[in-house]
Amino acid sequence: MFAATFVLLLLGHWLADYPFQTDHQAKHKAACGRTGWTANLTHAATHVLLCGAALGLGALVLDEVTLSAWPTAAALLWIGTTHGFIDRRWPVARWMRIARQEGWAQHGGAAHVDQTAHALALGIAALFLAATV
Repeated sequence: MFAATFVLLLLGHWLADYPFQTDHQAKHKAACGRTGWTANLTHAATHVLLCGAALGLGALVLDEVTLSAWPTAAALLWIGTTHGFIDRRWPVARWMRIARQEGWAQHGGAAHVDQTAHALALGIAALFLAATV
């Protein structure tokens, strides 16, 4: 169940982060103030909705995906919360400073670290869902 759930969550994530993320969200989701928080929270909500839809579709068509309401709600809350946190951008920047990756950060590395952090959060959610079956 872990592998199927992880793939479903990753597909939902990719949909929310690329074709369904607006230019406004991408530009402002790390900004301070109402505009930034609105962009960040609506983008995180898109992740919750699309990951939830992917899990629901997977539960309908794949025998190995079995979901319970409360664990699924908890996993989706985790996904939305961690996504919003990571997308504030300072956690990735701080990690890259600690890991001495400032040069890589200046040449596009932050996007890779960002996506790795999201994949880790999705993996934790998939492990949790697999353990609660």
